[in-house]
Amino acid sequence: MSTPQTFTASGVFGLKGVVRAPGDKSMSHRALIFGGMAEGVTEIEGLLEGDDILATGRAMQALGAHVERIGEGRWRVEGRGPLRSPEAVIDCGNAGTGVRLLMGAVAGYDLTATFDGDSSLRKRPMKRVTGPLADMGARFDWNAAEDRVPLTLHGGGLKGVTFVQSVASAQIKSAILLAGLNAAGETVVVEPEKSRDHTERMLRAFGAEVEVTEEGAGWRIRLPGGQRLKGTHVAVPGDPSSAAFPLAAALVVPGSEVTVEGVMLNPLRTGLFQTWLDMGADLTIANRRMAGGEEVGDITARHSALKGIVVPEDRAASMIDEYPILAVTAAFANGETVMRGIGEMRVKESDRIALMAAGLSACGVQVEEEPEGFIVTGAPGPVRGGATVDTAHDHRIAMSHLVLGLAAEQPVSVRDPEMIATSFPGFVEMMNGLGAEIGQGG
Repeated sequence: MSTPQTFTASGVFGLKGVVRAPGDKSMSHRALIFGGMAEGVTEIEGLLEGDDILATGRAMQALGAHVERIGEGRWRVEGRGPLRSPEAVIDCGNAGTGVRLLMGAVAGYDLTATFDGDSSLRKRPMKRVTGPLADMGARFDWNAAEDRVPLTLHGGGLKGVTFVQSVASAQIKSAILLAGLNAAGETVVVEPEKSRDHTERMLRAFGAEVEVTEEGAGWRIRLPGGQRLKGTHVAVPGDPSSAAFPLAAALVVPGSEVTVEGVMLNPLRTGLFQTWLDMGADLTIANRRMAGGEEVGDITARHSALKGIVVPEDRAASMIDEYPILAVTAAFANGETVMRGIGEMRVKESDRIALMAAGLSACGVQVEEEPEGFIVTGAPGPVRGGATVDTAHDHRIAMSHLVLGLAAEQPVSVRDPEMIATSFPGFVEMMNGLGAEIGQGG
């Protein structure tokens, strides 16, 4: 069957049901990489089986680990000694997290690996990771002026460094810490504000020594070099970034009540949920419990009368991937929702600020774009809709506009929807199971 050129979402009433979010994308990447670096066997359950994660699994296999799917969401990874030079180029597809963490992981080994990706990944900056890795002793063959993949990394012989980040970034921090495992001496990362801490948590679960201390609004992470990870069991909780889509749909589609079970509630990942509460959302969390070293819970969203707010800029690190879907809910809120301090959105899979502003405007929403953010002025009631939106092959842009279409007066279509599978395989089936109308074509 040919790949659909567009998906179209039409207005509905009363989304209802209970669903489970796919496994967290950040933790899924890390589980495969850490398992491949570790001694012994790592059993993973709840792994996100999206295209980005599968690319990371293939990369670890190429680097010498044994990676095997043993059931739905269940994977077995066996480390087989030090990582080795792959026989071919490592194709990371569209996975920015995957390529940056992989570079950190392999930098500590005496090997050579070439990394590449699809057209989207080839547009994303890499010097933010290659710079600190080069300071540790890694060597790179690439066009540094272009700051993009493809690039070739020559690893081994690293020394620990103290790296002070200019912005909070879990990807940069994680790449440096992974390289530090096999570096001589101590590696320290200082963050100005806190970014997601899955790497620190998971390193401890794999037996590594990691010390984290508060430092101002951020923290200092210290990792002694020369450490070997030990295989373990990893239970991946539901991804809050994915749960955001059915929950957002429930907030804006009249008559709706949707529950998403097993969502990670790490406080460094729940900025969107707090922002919705500030906007007046009817959002409740029940059955809080621990899974895979993280707190999880079941989140229920009901159709709500939302109001515009000024989103605190210091919340950006905890919800940077969720601003596209926040912008959609802001379109249905009464008044201005101001989102600033989010320039990082311009160097994600796409320029998400520009694309969201263009897509919302085409659907009749008032948007003011700024260099480091945007302002959405909404009003109670349905948005006009009626547009076909360019996604630049960005899964979050596509899913966000499809949610918009479910509460719009006229259907909304998105081009090139196949990339949704990178983070949320089964998205359309899940949403239609709740009562949505999302189909191929326009």
